[in-house]
Amino acid sequence: MQNIIKELKHLKNNSMFRKIPQIEKKEGKYIYINEQKLLNLSSNDYLNISTDKDLVKEFCDKFANSSDFCFSSASARLLSGTSDIYNKLETTLANLFQKDAALIFNTGYQCNLGVISTIASKGDVIFSDKLNHASIIDGMRLSEANFYRYKHLNYEHLEELLIKYREKYNRAIIVSESIFSMDGDIANIQKLIELKQKYNAILMIDEAHAFCAIDDECTGISNYRNVDIITATFGKALGSFGAFTVGNKDIIEYLTNKARSFIFSTSIPPINIMWTNWLLTEKKEYLEHKREKLAQLTIKTHNYLYNEGIETTSESQIIPVVLNTPDKAEMIAEQLQSQGYFVLPIRPPTVPIGTSRLRLSLTADISIDEIKNLFEIIKNEI
Repeated sequence: MQNIIKELKHLKNNSMFRKIPQIEKKEGKYIYINEQKLLNLSSNDYLNISTDKDLVKEFCDKFANSSDFCFSSASARLLSGTSDIYNKLETTLANLFQKDAALIFNTGYQCNLGVISTIASKGDVIFSDKLNHASIIDGMRLSEANFYRYKHLNYEHLEELLIKYREKYNRAIIVSESIFSMDGDIANIQKLIELKQKYNAILMIDEAHAFCAIDDECTGISNYRNVDIITATFGKALGSFGAFTVGNKDIIEYLTNKARSFIFSTSIPPINIMWTNWLLTEKKEYLEHKREKLAQLTIKTHNYLYNEGIETTSESQIIPVVLNTPDKAEMIAEQLQSQGYFVLPIRPPTVPIGTSRLRLSLTADISIDEIKNLFEIIKNEI
């Protein structure tokens, strides 16, 4: 117990102690904390779908009398079966990505954890981008496979590792995010496809921050015909809950039988499954409308940053402002909140030491004027 208290004291003394923000309510692009209205720039609700009350009302009016309109599945799917709505959503996803099949998981974390720890095993090797999400790292650790982390977006380094290690193992898996969650930069999917074909590897792409946020087909940025395994979440741009993977029939059947995070979890409530499938089928045009708004805001924001001489790694709706030290990130975040902007500091171990930052998350209903005002405050505080 003394070690725990000591570690907590260390976190507090080094501006790395985390507390869960207490939000009073959400209202579109705003949240309320201590009766203060704040523009929410810390959300992954990229299309502002999750707070769209008119959309929720339309959904409830249509499905409230359905037998599947319930708030708990009460069991794992392999234990007590599954209703047709789960199969419909998996078919929708498989068709969307032009794959044989799909499998729904409870969260993006459980999905990456389950897929990687199942597909890779002793005698296999994984090559992972250095900045891949914690769920990917933890999946590799659980897999019993050996793994090597290549320098972020450095495909020459990846190829060096493939040349050195590939032939020593049975299966090889290359894993990358498409849009990286903390830097907002984008992987070169075509280069990864070339390397996976050259070195006989399986390619897995995590589309969590691109799914429904980037292209008009909702499929993210992958050349999905040549990517073997794709994972993504419903809980970001789609404003729902859960996650999924798509792949060929053998991969999905293998995961269904072997992925512990799928087998031993009570499945997502039916109401969330219905909501997700409804959005991806009947409300596809609305998603495209919101995605186009986000795209225009992203373009305007990057043009503004360029014209102001503000450098950024970002190529997407995720804009990092690197401030190096945790205390500086915490201080400026507090200043922004006092002036009506909800921005949280991102500190180690979420990001590497020396790269503490503000992570600004653009969403569809934010205006470019609000972004300009935000950066004027940031420039004055730095």
